[in-house]
Amino acid sequence: MRNHRVAFAVSGSLMSIFFLILVNYLTTPGEIWFVHPAFALIQWPIALYFAGTGRIKAYSAASTAVILLYLAYQNVVHSPDYPWMLYAGFAVIWWPILMYAGRFAGTLAMAFAGSFCIILYYGMLNVLLSPQFPWIVFPAYAVLWWPMSIYFARTRQWFAFALCGSLLTSALFIVVNAISSPNDVWAIYPIFAVVWWPLSMYYFVVKKRTV
Repeated sequence: MRNHRVAFAVSGSLMSIFFLILVNYLTTPGEIWFVHPAFALIQWPIALYFAGTGRIKAYSAASTAVILLYLAYQNVVHSPDYPWMLYAGFAVIWWPILMYAGRFAGTLAMAFAGSFCIILYYGMLNVLLSPQFPWIVFPAYAVLWWPMSIYFARTRQWFAFALCGSLLTSALFIVVNAISSPNDVWAIYPIFAVVWWPLSMYYFVVKKRTV
């Protein structure tokens, strides 16, 4: 029964894609648009073949390969002068990486390794492709929460988590302020709001235990 459903999905997808190609050629031959619905239709038999049999890891790899091909096509056809696919592609491949990592995906070591790889990769793209502005500070700020959250959640050090999170956020505001508008000191205003997080944790959690 499962093989029949996969065969039906494959044949249905191929016939639908052929019909879309025909309509595309007859109505708007100067614009290739059938690729977009074809990308969605291909996911149907892939999902039935892999996910339907419980092979979720293989499904993530196969689906990621299709997504990367679709992104590469869009990049080459619509904007060949700038390789934006390098930005999106690296984010997409983390799905199968984390799936194949298994239990290791939730470890602190994986969080540190993943954060380091992400910061290094996008930092290199920042330097090589768009050195005009150091935008790496934004993804770096985001991914640093990954190992920090795992560590403090396991040790249950909530006040230390609030303190480190506030320091990290304050550092982001200071760096962005220094980069974007060094003559106008505005970082103090959001930092003032951020420091209330560790202060509230201290006075209502830590201080309460000592009373």
